[in-house]
Amino acid sequence: MNVERIIMREISLRLKVPFRISSGTTFERRILLLELTDENGTTAWSECVAGEYPNYSPETIDTAWLMIREHAAPRVMGRAIEHPSDVWPLLERDFRGHKMAKAAVEMGIWELYARRQGVALAHLIGGKRSSVETGISIGIQSSPGALIEEVTARLAEGYRKIKVKVMPGSDVEFLSALRRALGPDIPLMVDANSAYTPADIDRLTALDRLGLMMIEQPLGTDDLLQHAHLQKLLTTPICLDESITGPDRVRDMLELGSGRIVNIKPGRVGGFGPSIAIHDLCLEAGIPIWCGGMLESGVGRGYNLALASLPGFTLPGDLSPSARYWERDIVTPEWTMESDGTVLLPLDRPGTGVEVDTGLVESLTSRSEVIIPG
Repeated sequence: MNVERIIMREISLRLKVPFRISSGTTFERRILLLELTDENGTTAWSECVAGEYPNYSPETIDTAWLMIREHAAPRVMGRAIEHPSDVWPLLERDFRGHKMAKAAVEMGIWELYARRQGVALAHLIGGKRSSVETGISIGIQSSPGALIEEVTARLAEGYRKIKVKVMPGSDVEFLSALRRALGPDIPLMVDANSAYTPADIDRLTALDRLGLMMIEQPLGTDDLLQHAHLQKLLTTPICLDESITGPDRVRDMLELGSGRIVNIKPGRVGGFGPSIAIHDLCLEAGIPIWCGGMLESGVGRGYNLALASLPGFTLPGDLSPSARYWERDIVTPEWTMESDGTVLLPLDRPGTGVEVDTGLVESLTSRSEVIIPG
């Protein structure tokens, strides 16, 4: 397989409701899409998950645009690729960081290969499920009452897990009220996006008493040691997200005891190659894993769902349907959720199983650039 052309496009999608986490609020999502074409004219779309600002990750949509054009795309274009698993090592050699930029190219090649072969992407990577359980991520709310109202409405829609974003001042009081309102059996977890420090131990131990499924990434994004100290003090499992940047970090987590659950976001760790390696390590070690989201369009959502079909993904992911975030998604059919809180994988269609509405994308495009072998 030879990648003969990559078109980068930036579009903007406005969220139905602003989404607030500890490091900022998103009202509109700038999205970087790639359209890859091979020597036979087969095309595939992928998505870079980098945001507008370097608040969640050092990468942004603008740094990713540059890295894809100047470094990632030239490494894969105009050369024979036997299998998509060959791409990740190719992108890693003498090319540090920029995992979101690399993932957009690497995952696009997996999709292109799946479409060439006429197979579902989930089957190509070893997926075993025809549907995946989905949870929902609730942004920081204005009051405990607002949080209770929002969560109650989402539970009625059938979600299998509720994740609540927290930060100091919008945490213990909010979650205590929510737990009292819902009772002890509703599966709740919190996600801090590194909003706490070891000085906040009283807040974290108070959350520990609320019967949560997990506390996600309470401490620093690059920390494993302080998380290990904290995990010894808590009954609630710590889930690591930002701290897990590759398989080597999983090995360090296991040795230090920094956490008991891992959240894999393929667009954040560099693509399917490292995601599958992380999955395999966790599966062997008995570490539960789940798939998080990055406010992707339906393009990126398709990749997340395919990954979540692997056998080690035993917890509901942040894999909400299209209508959760967008008035109109850019894929057809849009992703939907069944009444039992699952999303079906279209395994009878090649690749992710959805098609991009090219007319809509064209109307939303604010800039584009064509990359061909140099």
